[in-house]
Amino acid sequence: MSIYKKIEELRNRYYNASSGKENLLTLILEAEVAEQVYDSNAIENSTLSLDETEKILLQIDLDRYINERELFEARNLAKVVSYIDIKFEERKLNLDFFLFLHKMLISNIRNDIAGRFRKENEYVRVGSYIAPAPSDVENLLADMIIKYHSSNSINIIKRIAIQHLTFESIHPFVDGNGRIGRVLNNFLLIKEGYVPINIKFIDRKKYYEAFREFDLEGKSFIMEEIVGKALTGSYHKRLAYLEGKKIITLNEYGKRNNLSHSNLINKAKRQTIEAFMEKGIWKIGQ
Repeated sequence: MSIYKKIEELRNRYYNASSGKENLLTLILEAEVAEQVYDSNAIENSTLSLDETEKILLQIDLDRYINERELFEARNLAKVVSYIDIKFEERKLNLDFFLFLHKMLISNIRNDIAGRFRKENEYVRVGSYIAPAPSDVENLLADMIIKYHSSNSINIIKRIAIQHLTFESIHPFVDGNGRIGRVLNNFLLIKEGYVPINIKFIDRKKYYEAFREFDLEGKSFIMEEIVGKALTGSYHKRLAYLEGKKIITLNEYGKRNNLSHSNLINKAKRQTIEAFMEKGIWKIGQ
């Protein structure tokens, strides 16, 4: 079965299972905020652990000194993630929306650049890649939006992958591009009737390989694989809760069913079983 067909089947199953369970869905979203914040910030080299991120969001004192920037990075990104979950119906994919999210993300971190695109002489580089000139940013973003909206006939995985790769290649801001880009993925997925995804820190190497593939070859295959597996895992998690299954670790599942743990992990990573990762641990509904 193709990943596209599998996603649509999971989506239909999700709609049937979620009827009348809005409170549970809200709890799942709220519980995911800290993980999304941790993974997205970790991809950008934050030193915070998941446990520390959760404590910051719950306003619990940490056991070590954390600089002010990392505190605001966690709190601000949590606000952005939560805003998307609640306000997605009211907002549209446009330049004003990008600026609004960026101001929310960067305020109290770098107020001089918060809520604005790169301007004259503000060039940025990611590795060996140099982003387009500041003077081209707004036109490139406008073109990206047009292409996204005109690609309805393309499956959602490819649409999100190309949109994300394009946004990051434009790199419209001085700072915060990756975090805003990953939030925009979920904004578009939720708006199109899908569930949000979380690109994990442990997948960072492959994630950056996707940008290199796009930069050098203009292809989106690696990012499509990342988005497809993340979306599948997100559905598997929600269905385990919504269908009332008993959620256990994959390790325990292997012991109960006399199955190889390493083999199960490989299947989980390929998403050929209905496993999902929660707080860094592979789990499955039984």
